[in-house]
Amino acid sequence: MSTQTDTLLLDFPTHPLWTNVFVESHAKVVVPLRWSRVQVWGQISLMYGGTLSFGLVNYPFSEFELIAEELLMSDSMVKVYGALRLSVKVLLMWNSKLQIDGGQDPVVGSSLLEGSNLVALREGSVISSNSNLGVHGQGLLKLYGLGDIIKAQRLFLSLFYNIHIGTGSTLQAPLKDSSKMELITNLLCESPTCPEELIHPSEDCNVNATLSFTVQICRVEDIVVDGLVKGSVIHFHLARTVTINPGGLVTSSELGCRRGMGKGLISSNGAGGGGGHGGKGGPGFFNGHLTEGGEEYGNADLPCELGSGGGNSTSGGTTTGGGLIVMGSMEHPLSRLEIFGSMRADGESSKSIMESQNVDVMGGSGGGSGGSLLFFLQTLTLGNNSLLSSSGGHGGQPGGGGGGGGRVHFDWFNIATGDEYVPMAAVNGTILTRGGTGIDDGHDGKDGTLTGKECPKGLFGVFCEECPIGTYKDVNGSSEALCIPCPPEELPHRAAYTFVRGGVTKPSCPYECISDKYHMPHCYTPLEDLIYALGGPWLFGLLLSGLLVLLALVLSVARMKFVGTDEFSGPTPTPHESQIDHSFPFLESLNEVLETNRTEESQSHVHRLYFMGSNTFNQPWHLPHSPPDEITELVYADAFIKFVDEINSLAAYQWWEGSVYSILSLFAYPFAWSWQQWCRKKKFQQLREFVRSEYDHACLRSCRSRALYEGLKDLVGLIISILLLGDFSLMLLTLLQFYSISLGAFLVVLLILPLALLSPLPAGINALFSHGPRRSAGLARVYALWNVTSVVNVVVALIYGSVHYKIQSTSDEGAQNFHALNFSTEESGWWLFPTTLLLCKCVQAPMVDWHIANLEIQDRTLYSKDPAKFWES
Repeated sequence: MSTQTDTLLLDFPTHPLWTNVFVESHAKVVVPLRWSRVQVWGQISLMYGGTLSFGLVNYPFSEFELIAEELLMSDSMVKVYGALRLSVKVLLMWNSKLQIDGGQDPVVGSSLLEGSNLVALREGSVISSNSNLGVHGQGLLKLYGLGDIIKAQRLFLSLFYNIHIGTGSTLQAPLKDSSKMELITNLLCESPTCPEELIHPSEDCNVNATLSFTVQICRVEDIVVDGLVKGSVIHFHLARTVTINPGGLVTSSELGCRRGMGKGLISSNGAGGGGGHGGKGGPGFFNGHLTEGGEEYGNADLPCELGSGGGNSTSGGTTTGGGLIVMGSMEHPLSRLEIFGSMRADGESSKSIMESQNVDVMGGSGGGSGGSLLFFLQTLTLGNNSLLSSSGGHGGQPGGGGGGGGRVHFDWFNIATGDEYVPMAAVNGTILTRGGTGIDDGHDGKDGTLTGKECPKGLFGVFCEECPIGTYKDVNGSSEALCIPCPPEELPHRAAYTFVRGGVTKPSCPYECISDKYHMPHCYTPLEDLIYALGGPWLFGLLLSGLLVLLALVLSVARMKFVGTDEFSGPTPTPHESQIDHSFPFLESLNEVLETNRTEESQSHVHRLYFMGSNTFNQPWHLPHSPPDEITELVYADAFIKFVDEINSLAAYQWWEGSVYSILSLFAYPFAWSWQQWCRKKKFQQLREFVRSEYDHACLRSCRSRALYEGLKDLVGLIISILLLGDFSLMLLTLLQFYSISLGAFLVVLLILPLALLSPLPAGINALFSHGPRRSAGLARVYALWNVTSVVNVVVALIYGSVHYKIQSTSDEGAQNFHALNFSTEESGWWLFPTTLLLCKCVQAPMVDWHIANLEIQDRTLYSKDPAKFWES
């Protein structure tokens, strides 16, 4: 059918169906029936001002069905008085209007538009209904731009794959000028509990006038908002992704309760108090009268209330609170919400009173309180310059109180923990729940609440982020105070706490060393690893000292074995030109006397002692207990008596030896004589060995001094061995310490004079094992050369360390870096090893010179405390 004139249709063919219907050139087609079904096989096209009208203006209670493949509208209009059921595959509107007038009668059913493939509005096209309207489809719903609007008293959009609200276009419900607006919001304004459908909405997404929503977008994969979505109670349900681009706005601002549970109080001759919600409303103050603001109400952890109004009804300036926006549901959270524009549920600000009013008598109105933003999400992105706001409105002049802030809550779905944790929110925008400003003497409203779901262990805050580095959280909750600082005593000095995915849930916080040159778990240098592996500084020092003493003892024994064996094997004649040092007298020992004939006796010979007796069984050898007068001044009386007792005891025969001799004398005298000779020879050897090696000559005054001196020389040799080994050990520890700084520092200290640090030990040991004056003197000079040379390396180590740590300390002060500051403080004792090594070298050098001088004295009369005598010889 095609018409360009006014046409009245009272009947429609069903067999066959009309293929296409064209209404063009300002033609009008009227279907004035109470109920009718229009079905077209092809398309219905309204072009160039064409109009299609269903029902009667004065009887808007009809119901109509319009079924076609396509409904194409360009510069045209469809008017429906009653309810419309439109079912098409494609609905295209170009500068056109589809108006549904339900007569504001609850008897009239909801209208339903179904565009299974495409619904598109362009160039200022409008779909409007003063009743409930549902728009369903399976493809794309797109409002392209400026002036494209879909609005109704309640608006339900569902089942589309994608909805795109273009820049300048609008989705709106309820109608701002509708008388039913307060009827819808009042259902929620006086209820202290959340309606069930707000938390657990139905999954069928059908148009349902009993629900609390004014705008619901349900079962849509992706929703993109570049324009405006406006409603008192807005719900996005069973959606995958919602994106609000820059310039896009989803708002329920000023669409909440005009009264409500937090209504600001009113005074007959004062200013109105602000409405309360998440924060208390600000009191109004005018003409000396203070009017309290509304009280807080609702649940911060599950806000589902609308904001309350404030104001002064007698001035005609009553304000409205913010509405409610719910994204997702507990069972079906949004997969992703991206906001680069704005989402608001602000309370209304009071307008200035009318000029005709007497400002001296009547105060201003209070601001409305902010509404609620409730999010059930998996992930959130707040881009730069984005805004979430549930703020209170400003009070009016004069003296109006500010509205209290609203509530914003994030209920996160399935918060992962540990290594599976992924940040749920990237927040670079602004979230506001602040109270409105009071005017003049009116008070500001209190700030509202911003909360999040209770976070699991390791996470905190509204967005369940990891606790700050260096803290742990071992309980559930969102407060930052639950993130407890990690025990500082468990953190090594050269370590810093590390980031852990999912946060730290135990007091044993993980850490890492501040540099690769320190080793976990204690962040020690290689030197400290060695020290603490052996039990700590004290035990390490004790073990090192014990090891040095043990090695020194081994060296001393070896020196005595290989050098001292022949040192005093026989007497050495005293040169005639030698001068005896009378401060240190000398006396030849008994074993030397036994091996010396009278012609070889030294000039200092004093006296010989002879045994009494014949060395037989009846008359054994023995010495008298009283010393001869010649040696009285050379011996200790008590020690001499003890010496005589030992000699006499050793020289005496056993009773059985005499008995054997007597028996043999009776029966076999030759054997008796042989037995006596063998026993006498054995006794002689025993006495000789005793005097030669077993007895310490303690009875002789000068021999005791000599023994003490010999012991002193051995002790000094032991000490020098300890010092040489200590020198070597300290050298190794110093090199290990500088290796912990850097390989370059290690090489500089070791090679500034190549291997000089390693040479004093072998040179000193070689000197100790020397024998012969000339050889000893030469080796002593070699040792002294290497020792002095190695001092240069130690000085270089001190200079390098001083410069390095000075620079390190300066950089710490400039950067205020925790890691470096900890490092420089911990390394304050770096100089101990090099300094100790230097002192060791200074002490051991003169001791080696003195010891070698006395060790190599060949003239027995020259034992002296003065090593110059050796070098002079």
